Amino acid sequence: MDILRFITAGSVDDGKSTLIGRLLYDSGSILADQLEALHSSNRKNDDGTIDLAILTDGLKAEREQGITIDVAYKYFQTDKRKFIIADAPGHIQYTRNMVTGASNSQLAIILIDARNGVSEQTIRHSFLVSMLALPHVVVCINKMDMVDYSEAVFNEIKNAYLEIAKKLNLEEVTFIPVSALKGDNIVNESEAMSWYKGKSLLHHLESVPVTAKAPFEYGRMPVQWVIRPQTEALHDYRGYAGRLVSGTFSVNDQVVVQPSGFSTSISSIEFAEQQLGSAEKGMSVTLHLKDNIDVSRGDMLVAAGSPPIIAKKIEADFCWMDSRPMDTSVMYLVQHHSRHIKCKVQEILYKVNISNLEKHPAEDFRLNDIGRVVIKTADPIAFDHYEESPSNGGAILIDPRTNLTVAALLFRQALD
Repeated sequence: MDILRFITAGSVDDGKSTLIGRLLYDSGSILADQLEALHSSNRKNDDGTIDLAILTDGLKAEREQGITIDVAYKYFQTDKRKFIIADAPGHIQYTRNMVTGASNSQLAIILIDARNGVSEQTIRHSFLVSMLALPHVVVCINKMDMVDYSEAVFNEIKNAYLEIAKKLNLEEVTFIPVSALKGDNIVNESEAMSWYKGKSLLHHLESVPVTAKAPFEYGRMPVQWVIRPQTEALHDYRGYAGRLVSGTFSVNDQVVVQPSGFSTSISSIEFAEQQLGSAEKGMSVTLHLKDNIDVSRGDMLVAAGSPPIIAKKIEADFCWMDSRPMDTSVMYLVQHHSRHIKCKVQEILYKVNISNLEKHPAEDFRLNDIGRVVIKTADPIAFDHYEESPSNGGAILIDPRTNLTVAALLFRQALD
């Protein structure tokens, strides 16, 4: 059974948490103790019904204020598919949280309040979805019960969003009119909107292809640990442990160690004390090589004949996540998989005005600013273009003064 990872995003009070709560509740995916706690809760809607948003509001501040602050993850499954949901916050100051939640998603649900139409946050979240190259977008026009289930209102918002989608090159966009509060078109088709002939949200999620384009097929495994027990029983044991971020590796495959460029081949693949003939993307394994060459934590084993880009000067999309403004004089650290490399932000190419999607010059980046920069690293990085391989085309920026993540980087091209 395959897994679909998706994120919900939208403006404050558009109903993201309620939609997820309704999805879990109506699909029968709530455990008995959760259901009991739900019914005993004192949080009710105006009409006296249970407030389903509390199923995803995990932080105390979220329950008190009725808002989403952190990215809340929920898991459920149907007979057709497993799902991992990331409920992203709607406030502008938590845009960084939305980037975190969307980075591992395959589909985005963008909620729009039928009473308000497209908002600045709608544009902001759609831009992030475009930047992160999510292949599927579902626009749920929510609170249709508050506009008398009007088809004209639905079509007006749909046409307005299509203009945004065109600017952002969002190719696959599905529109669904819903009422998360009443349950219309969430799990079951709505009787109040007979004019809508499409699928309910759950049926769409069950049938949407998990992969919209051909996966990146070239083998890449960052080395997380060099295993050398050096015991009497395992005196010559030398293994390289890591997780394949793309492609496959098989015994006898030729591999290249990057960034050093040394070549060798795989003698064996170990997984949980078992010997495998091959390993594929997502598997954490230990590789044994035929030659005793220098391989360290942070190096990357790549399939021969499919070299990644090796560069020290890189153009990258950039989302600043720290309350302290970016300082071009500071030597930051790029964390690319298990490797840390000193770097400086050499140039700010532009910053994006989210309200109108225009690009303009800038001298600094502040919290939640998005744009494009050029970074210069002390040592070369082995990466692939983000749009081709998100798993090997992204990194984070760390401030060594605080040891905190301050930015997300999406690699676009080498400038060396």
